[in-house]
Amino acid sequence: MENDRKLEVWLRGPLEGISPLLQPVAHALLQAREEVNRLMADFPEILLWVTPVGMASPGFHLQHMAGVLDRLFTYARSEALTEHQLHKLSLEGQMPEIGYSVNTLLEIFNRQVDDAITQLSSVDEITLTDKRAVGRAKLPSTVIGLYTHAAEHIMRHLGQLLVTARMLRG
Repeated sequence: MENDRKLEVWLRGPLEGISPLLQPVAHALLQAREEVNRLMADFPEILLWVTPVGMASPGFHLQHMAGVLDRLFTYARSEALTEHQLHKLSLEGQMPEIGYSVNTLLEIFNRQVDDAITQLSSVDEITLTDKRAVGRAKLPSTVIGLYTHAAEHIMRHLGQLLVTARMLRG
């Protein structure tokens, strides 16, 4: 089992209860979670909202990754965003007055990944090409398009977080 932990998630085999067509999405989200948690372990709180040379702060990336999963998976369910989700979106990148800690942001992200995996486990493959509307502009997508973009977007921000966090740590 210890050797399995050294392998990337996608090399550990299929995830029980997830459609074969959605395995890459689930693997990417779980891989991102492992890497984010490893990267941010013992990250200095004082650096969480620093924006080096105009780059987004580590705090923004953590907020945004959780928010993107929440929003895209909402659209995949063919639901509109709630006022609460829109409010959270408007606050991404801003240090909250209550001062979220690294651990709090990690808990929020981890919970959102768990929710995403749960949602993926309930998807009927026949619905993957169903059309979905995205955002206020009602831009066209599909269920599988939303899930795939969510995984891709999370991995993109993981890469940005990795560079920013390492740069800030020196």
